[in-house]
Amino acid sequence: MKIATFNVNGIHSRLDRLLEWLAESKPDVACLQELKSPDAKLPLAAIRRAGYGVVAHGQPAWNGVAILARGREPIETGRGLPGMEDDPQSRYLEAVVDGVLVGCLYLPNGNPQPGPKFDYKLQWFEAFHKHAKKLFASGLPVVLAGDYNVVPTDADIYNPASWRDDALLQPESRAAYACLLKQGWTDAIRARHPERAPFTFWTYWRNRFPRDAGLRIDHLLLNAELAPLLRDAGVDRDVRGRPGASDHAPAWIELDLPASSRQ
Repeated sequence: MKIATFNVNGIHSRLDRLLEWLAESKPDVACLQELKSPDAKLPLAAIRRAGYGVVAHGQPAWNGVAILARGREPIETGRGLPGMEDDPQSRYLEAVVDGVLVGCLYLPNGNPQPGPKFDYKLQWFEAFHKHAKKLFASGLPVVLAGDYNVVPTDADIYNPASWRDDALLQPESRAAYACLLKQGWTDAIRARHPERAPFTFWTYWRNRFPRDAGLRIDHLLLNAELAPLLRDAGVDRDVRGRPGASDHAPAWIELDLPASSRQ
């Protein structure tokens, strides 16, 4: 089973690139972030023509998340992050696909920091910790995939010195991410690439993609039921280099699931 996460940075402007990638990579599940579209205007028909069922939690102009499933409809189990019921921003969606519980998230960026946006990031993280802890203990196979807006370590960025004041590298952000790993979650890409995990994000300026001056901020976390089934993980880096591309590249994992889980 192949599960991917992809911050599309605007689903309308990147639709051709998204459909192209779906046809090439054929993920069984794709978690999308930054749709930047209300639900009523999402290109659901085009996605379904590409062979994917879809559930989405959109928002005009900003944020927005979706879960796509190849050849079937995801079964939505949650919309919005528990503990953040008053949050107007569309950042979390949950669905079951082939018996796997998939959480798709777009964690707040937090810039500029310090300030209310960084406070909101930490508040969201705190609520996410509580929900993730419950999911980890549920006994269900769970993957939490998305744009976490955290660079976990200095090894996950081309040059930490130039980003030291950014919210993505703050000690509080990194500690919050590390707290998830302490709960028992496995960072799938790091597990498969312990020496140098591939980057997932390159800004549009200063020629950063050709120089591979990137960051790793898109993550797939596996609970104890799924971690032993991890077969491979990677990043479709070439997608970032295409005309009209998002500033993120899709990250993915492959799981050895028993046949009964795929029926």
